[in-house]
Amino acid sequence: MAKRPGIFPTFFISGFECSTFLWKDRQRRNLIVETEHHLRAQEDYQLLRELGIAVAREGIPWPLVDKGGRYDFSSIDTFIDGMNAAQVLPIWDLCHYGYPDELDPFSDEFSERYAAYARAAAEYVVPRTRGPHFFTPINEITFFSFCGAEWGWVAPYRNTREDRFKFRLALCKAAIAGVKAIREVDPEARMIHIDPLVQVVAPRDRPDLEEAARKETFVDTFLAWDILYGKEHPELGGAPEILDIVGANNYSFGQMEYREHGPHKALDPGDDRITPLCELLRTVWERYHRPMIIGETSGMGHGRAAWLKDVMEESLAAVDRGMDLQGICLFPAVDMPDWHTGEWLHNGICDVEKCDEGLKRMQDESYVAELRRWQKELNRVTKLDEDPFSDPVELQDVIDAAKRLQSKPDKNWS
Repeated sequence: MAKRPGIFPTFFISGFECSTFLWKDRQRRNLIVETEHHLRAQEDYQLLRELGIAVAREGIPWPLVDKGGRYDFSSIDTFIDGMNAAQVLPIWDLCHYGYPDELDPFSDEFSERYAAYARAAAEYVVPRTRGPHFFTPINEITFFSFCGAEWGWVAPYRNTREDRFKFRLALCKAAIAGVKAIREVDPEARMIHIDPLVQVVAPRDRPDLEEAARKETFVDTFLAWDILYGKEHPELGGAPEILDIVGANNYSFGQMEYREHGPHKALDPGDDRITPLCELLRTVWERYHRPMIIGETSGMGHGRAAWLKDVMEESLAAVDRGMDLQGICLFPAVDMPDWHTGEWLHNGICDVEKCDEGLKRMQDESYVAELRRWQKELNRVTKLDEDPFSDPVELQDVIDAAKRLQSKPDKNWS
């Protein structure tokens, strides 16, 4: 019997890139296909099993399964078979930057159609996968609103701050409706709402932008979560149980210098304006006091192992300070291409190598070795046992490791 049972069967989580947006060229992208995850699901999930990871973020491509309110979920059967065989529990991502072509996201129909789809998706996956059941209703509402309605990278291709605010509100409204629809199918279903951790600073020679940077860090970054929690726009029906679990994504480019037009500029490593991850997590914790996970994190190239070391030290510092951190998602499990250039990012647990049989998975040995080191440090399994769902994570082991290691927040991290 666990002293402090966690929400998930393993502390380390992973996932697969599953974006299905309409890109700048008005063509539908499908990263599930581009990474060949749809062809290699069995292999990909066995990989996670061998790594001691029993939870994975997995996508249901809304624009591809929703045929005008009729649904064909057969394309996810290969994922369900793979995760069931490997005994990996899914976090179903229901909208990863893509929605059906004919939908206007600024209309009332958008949230109604999304809720109907979310209910149908839950009806399909709940009886086919072992519980408990987890869903991410709409991935990265804040980032989606930027790239779709202010930067114009993806549909709906808007380019104003006002459109970004309207799009974010529409996505929040849909997400809340979706949570309620899912829980009509499974009242015990858990929700994980994913958005980036962001810290924005003014350029050193532009003190006039300090207030704008502060607002983006402490107001704009949190508005979607605030709406889901019910702090803002309560008429939409947000509540603490709607927000449920906070998934905070952490990448190096989340700490930025303010730009008045277009995306901000990422701070260089070693910049004295970088805020420790532990402090970013503290802001989330003090705002909501909800269970948290790091919803995505990864380094790049040869820096992946060092990045994991830094993330773990910062995370344990957060745990030692009483924050309810339930897991860390090493994302993606398999490398993904840069949206803009098509070049492989080398940010996955596995890189890919083109061969006659397609995209061969190649583990990054230093990254995996660092994962193994932390699994042992936290008394976690390094390979899934016969029934990884028989017991939840013993969070007391994580808490004890945090107290033993006494990690301190470090702003000089990469």
